[in-house]
Amino acid sequence: MESQYNILTLFADGGLMMYPLVLCSLVALGVIIAKFWTLREAHKGAHRVLVEAEEAARAGRTDEAMEIARATPGPTAAILMAGLRRIRQGTVRSGEIDQAITTTGAIELGFLERGLVILATIANVAPLMGFLGTVAGMVEAFGAIEAAGTVEPGLVAGGIKVALLTTATGLLIAVPINIAYNFFVTRIDTLIMDMEQGAQRVLNMAWDMEKDGSLTVLEDQPVGRAAIPPSPTRGVETRDDEGDA
Repeated sequence: MESQYNILTLFADGGLMMYPLVLCSLVALGVIIAKFWTLREAHKGAHRVLVEAEEAARAGRTDEAMEIARATPGPTAAILMAGLRRIRQGTVRSGEIDQAITTTGAIELGFLERGLVILATIANVAPLMGFLGTVAGMVEAFGAIEAAGTVEPGLVAGGIKVALLTTATGLLIAVPINIAYNFFVTRIDTLIMDMEQGAQRVLNMAWDMEKDGSLTVLEDQPVGRAAIPPSPTRGVETRDDEGDA
C-alpha cells in the first residue's frame, strides 16, 4: 500500500517537538523579512547622499546639505547630519564633531545589528531541538521493544520516524537561517564601510573649512596643576620647633 504524506501528516508524525520547531521557523521568517527590508532601505541612496551633501556643504549651502541628508534614510545620512549640524554652527569645540559622529555611528550600528542575535540563536537551537526529538523517538522505540519483549520492525518504526522527522526539520530550519544571517552580516559590513566613508568626508570638510576660516575650532582649556587655584597657605612653611629654638 502506497503512503502519501502531506505537510500536516508529517507535522503530526513528528511529535510534540514539531511545535517549538515551527514556532522558531515563524519567528525567524519574520525577522528575516524585517531585516531584509531594513538593510535595503539603509543602503538605498548611500553613495548619492555622500556626493550631493558634500558638494552642497563645500559650496557654502550647509542648510541644503542637511536637507539632503535628512531626506535620505540610512546610517550614512545620519552621520552626515550629525557632522553638518555642528559645522553649521560656525564654531565648534575640538573633538566635538568626532564625538558626534562616533555616538551617531554607535547608535546606527546597534540598530543595524538588531535581530541578528535572534537569528543566530534560532540557527543554533533548531538543530538541538531536532536532536532532542531524535532522542525522544529512540527512547520511544526502545520502550516499545521493552514492552513487547521482542524486536519487530513495526514496534520501532514509529519511534524511528519521529527521530528522523524532527532531525530533518531542525536542519531544514537552521540551514536557510544561517545563509540569511551571513548575508545580513555582509550587508552590514558594507554599510559600515559607507558610514566610515561618510565620517571621513565630514571630517575632511571640517578641516578644509577651518583652514579657509569659515569654521572656528575652539581648543579646550587643559586641566592640570596650573588650573588648580593656589592654597592661601601654599609656600608658607611653619615649624613649631623654630619657636622653641
